Amino acid sequence: MHREHTKTIQIGTKAIGGGNPILIQSMTNTRTEAVAATVGQIHRLEAAGCEIIRCTVPNMEAALAFREIKKQISIPLVADVHFDYKMAIAAMENGADKIRINPGYIGGRDKVADVVKVAKERNIPIRVGVNSGSLEKELVEKYGGVTAEGIVESALDKVRMIEDLGYDRMVISIKSSDVMMCIKAHEILAGQTDYPLHVGITESGTLFSGNLKSGIGLGVILYQGIGDTIRVSLTGDPVEEVKSAKLLLRTMGLRRGGIEVVSCPTCGRTKIDLIGLANQVEQMVEDIPLDLKVAVMGCAVNGPGEAKEADIGIAGGIGEGLLIKKGEIIRKVPEAELLSVLREELLHWEEK
Repeated sequence: MHREHTKTIQIGTKAIGGGNPILIQSMTNTRTEAVAATVGQIHRLEAAGCEIIRCTVPNMEAALAFREIKKQISIPLVADVHFDYKMAIAAMENGADKIRINPGYIGGRDKVADVVKVAKERNIPIRVGVNSGSLEKELVEKYGGVTAEGIVESALDKVRMIEDLGYDRMVISIKSSDVMMCIKAHEILAGQTDYPLHVGITESGTLFSGNLKSGIGLGVILYQGIGDTIRVSLTGDPVEEVKSAKLLLRTMGLRRGGIEVVSCPTCGRTKIDLIGLANQVEQMVEDIPLDLKVAVMGCAVNGPGEAKEADIGIAGGIGEGLLIKKGEIIRKVPEAELLSVLREELLHWEEK
């Protein structure tokens, strides 16, 4: 089902599915019961652009901590529960806006029914999560290994179980670290359900490999109109997940806002530290709320032409650089002042 036609599900103050904007999720890596640390990280993630946050609930202390965490944040809070149905219930009773479970892991049907009962009473959506690493033995045997078809069948079995219990406020996530398997699984699933889908490439790796795998996998899936929320899973600071997700959505034309930095590859004509300058510009524009394209070019020969599609840019020379707007050279600037001049132009952009 194309994201325009999936069910609309309310998660706290946010609506997903039904053509609503694709929302960015992340997950804390603090001990959830360490409330101050968890809230502090959530605030950093929210400032970076995170719109839904998930916290692990491995014990009752973590579940009870949800009440205090909820008081101190302003984005929807999701409880990630793996094995004990009591943790899911406690998290909902203490303010969770959504729970993430694999019904096959939290006990028999009676325990799932207990969780569904509380979710129904409180109108809390359930995210049914299935990973390739948790695929049931019988499905592995049926399909001759871990396959996209097996992942989808497992997820839909869990969805039907909850539907049979009289509840349909669900989100589905199916994940694999195998990018191509993940793509295929989402293609199959989207043709068989109208529930909103949370999309991600699980265990994708470090900042380098994780961004590459997620860019390919999420890019292909989102391009087909599949996916209502996303997470770029990285082994690192969760803030980097949010930054990558924002860039991915902007690059695909699925979100506007924020400054996009484009820069040329270095070559023998480059007489400045272009790599350092481009990285400085990327960091410098993070707190500037403009919807612009900024170019950072390595030389004055091709800089103006290469930067013509950008709103503003700078190009390096020998001891000085050029300030460029829409491909036109505005003035020369000493090399040491390029960054500060560019920032001043951006800070006063709307005054011009």
